[in-house]
Amino acid sequence: MGDVNEKIGDEENQKNFDINDFTVIKEGEAEILMHAKNEVFYNKTQVNNRDMSIAVLRTFISKRKQEHEAMLSKRKKTGPKVAEEPALESEAVEDSVTHNGKSNGECEVSEEKSQDEQPCIISENPAANQEGGKGRKELKPPRVLEALSASGLRALRYAREVDCIGQVVALDNDKASVEACRRNIKFNGSVACSKVESNLTDARVYMMTHPKEFDVVDLDPYGSPSVFLDSAVQSVVDGGILMCTATDMAVLCGSNGEVCYSKYGSYPLRGKYCHEMALRILLACIESHANRYKRYIVPVLSVQMDFYVRVFVRIYTSASAMKNTPLKLSYVYQCIGCDSFHLQTIGRTVPKNTSVRYLPGFGPAVAQECSDCGKKFHMGGPIWSAPIHDEEWVTSILEDVKSIKHRYPAFGRISAVLTTISEELPDVPLFLSLHNLCATLKCTSPSAVIFRSAVINAGYRISGSHVNPLGLKTDAPMDVIWDIMRCWVKSHPVKAQSPDQAGSVILAKEPVLQANFARAVASLSKAQAKKVARFLPNPERHWGPKLRAGRQITSKHVSLLGAEAINGLNNHEEGDEPPNKRKKTEDDSTPNL
Repeated sequence: MGDVNEKIGDEENQKNFDINDFTVIKEGEAEILMHAKNEVFYNKTQVNNRDMSIAVLRTFISKRKQEHEAMLSKRKKTGPKVAEEPALESEAVEDSVTHNGKSNGECEVSEEKSQDEQPCIISENPAANQEGGKGRKELKPPRVLEALSASGLRALRYAREVDCIGQVVALDNDKASVEACRRNIKFNGSVACSKVESNLTDARVYMMTHPKEFDVVDLDPYGSPSVFLDSAVQSVVDGGILMCTATDMAVLCGSNGEVCYSKYGSYPLRGKYCHEMALRILLACIESHANRYKRYIVPVLSVQMDFYVRVFVRIYTSASAMKNTPLKLSYVYQCIGCDSFHLQTIGRTVPKNTSVRYLPGFGPAVAQECSDCGKKFHMGGPIWSAPIHDEEWVTSILEDVKSIKHRYPAFGRISAVLTTISEELPDVPLFLSLHNLCATLKCTSPSAVIFRSAVINAGYRISGSHVNPLGLKTDAPMDVIWDIMRCWVKSHPVKAQSPDQAGSVILAKEPVLQANFARAVASLSKAQAKKVARFLPNPERHWGPKLRAGRQITSKHVSLLGAEAINGLNNHEEGDEPPNKRKKTEDDSTPNL
């Protein structure tokens, strides 16, 4: 692999390129050279993704330092007798086994060079271990792996903008991308050259052959990350963080359920909550891969933005904690007639003397027919039904973003998303759509404030959702929701409907709960009360996914790139292309077969 990378470097140095063929793109503190042709993938829209990742990475480094100091303080108080490795770390050493059969400990690390030593959150002094005691703990700068780097913009921004960061390894299996990345590293000066390293290799093989070596692993593929997850969860150190993006939203949101099941091991449902379900399917898939190596995940932030989902999870090793996974996964039953949905957890626990016994979950959670409208259910999942955010982390990230907002090009968007996430109910999976409820009953819609007030006055909690401006997360059961809507329809009558429709069946029943629509104090969130922007429009047209690198840009891509971009590219290439090819691309009426 080293010979291949050296060869690429030599070829790049010998290659003469015209600077006029490149455009300088600046994002944050990094600058990259982009070729006018679509040789290396770059999407301006992903500035939101990169800004969010930098914000999370800064918080991770801060939390990592706090955890390290707290552990040292605890050991200092307890004395040498109890000053042993933390339970989590000791289990990691005992349970983690590499492919060659060696434990992931000092014997193996000592064979490697110092820069490739296993960068655990806490590094130990080997000499002290030989004496049987514990040496002074030192916190090494975190190592970052960007598994699919393309132009290297993300890796460069990490190196230049995140303080106290260590080595950033950028990988790609495309020769043109590695050349572009190395060119951009040199273009960004000495800091980038000293911290960022670019390699031509298959990310899956690299991560699998470097187990527990990186504090941060970033996966941002073009499409599904499923093929990278198994090696990625092995490459992260204990307590490290995995950042993962999935852009195949059509698959995750139910357009091709069988494809989603083959890639992620879960069956999606096409409800209004499908984008949040996509987040939870991805989390369940990562947990499944981690469990195979006695590891488990702790989500700190899960975001749906633009055209993708992005999750940030910490990974730990513990055979005992891993047993709780079935308690965090659930199947979803979605009524085909109305918006009622129900969750059924896979497992449960019962106390047994001083321990806990793990048993299958009780079921079924619903009858064959919906108790509200009498229709059948679709079943999806399993999905991650535990919290998808850590409230403390979200608060810390938001504070950091606001304190240095000038360093985030997409400050407005990411602060709006984080603000909405900070007000979500953390323990309520999925959400309802008020408009869908009203569409089922064919009634006029109450305002969100009135509906929220009715739920709060009934003794339940309710919040918005960062996924959908019209989404409402609540712990109220569906029979309470429909009772509130029945009471609303009594004061806002609807036209008579066919008796076999779901809305007619629901309205035929008398409400058990008498809803109180008086405005509640908590009917508006703090952000809404302060009129803080929570859902911002796209900053420009054609703000979305872009064409895969290497594909020829033609007139059929106008919806992705815009007419100006395509015309500009054609004008740039006009002098270089042979007449017959130029004539073919200029003729828009000719179909591209």
